[in-house]
Amino acid sequence: MKDNIDEIPSGGVGIKIIGKIADELSYTPTSDGRNCLFLVKYYQQPKLAPPRDSSKAGFFKRASDVLNRFNGFQQQRNPQSDPRSNQQTQEFSLQLNTDIKAVAQVLSWLEQLDPLPIPEAVLHQCKLAVVEGFTNAVRHAHKNLPRETPIELEITVFNERLEIKIWDRGKPFDFQAKLQEKLLEKSPFS
Repeated sequence: MKDNIDEIPSGGVGIKIIGKIADELSYTPTSDGRNCLFLVKYYQQPKLAPPRDSSKAGFFKRASDVLNRFNGFQQQRNPQSDPRSNQQTQEFSLQLNTDIKAVAQVLSWLEQLDPLPIPEAVLHQCKLAVVEGFTNAVRHAHKNLPRETPIELEITVFNERLEIKIWDRGKPFDFQAKLQEKLLEKSPFS
């Protein structure tokens, strides 16, 4: 890994990756002079199969089971409508200086997500998004700011989604326009 921020190639790969990972994404200036990159990733927790009833179920019991399964399927298709997805289970935060070498600290901090009941693919995508968001803050938002300028990371885990917030203190820009521009460009990741 290169130690000098100026030597790290840029080109919008990080913003493309974040844009493809996130189910919801925004970048908003806050009233206290910071900017917040906010992304949400939805997932389904693995569901355990209910124990099988060895006795023969009656017609109404079987019909009720079918309807309940259909209702569960509908909720699965739209996790935002399920009140269980709104139950917060954990919150993690970290503040770092503007230093590209702090990526090692970010990766170590992210390890506390490993034992949580988050699907492995979602976990890896979200870790990648946090690292990309942090490095973008270092390389772009804080490019001309002192090394002591803090970058704050927060991950909130809910039953069926992750919310990631990354605060920087750089000059705000039109994130949605930049994201659209980068997603429309041809790249080996397309």
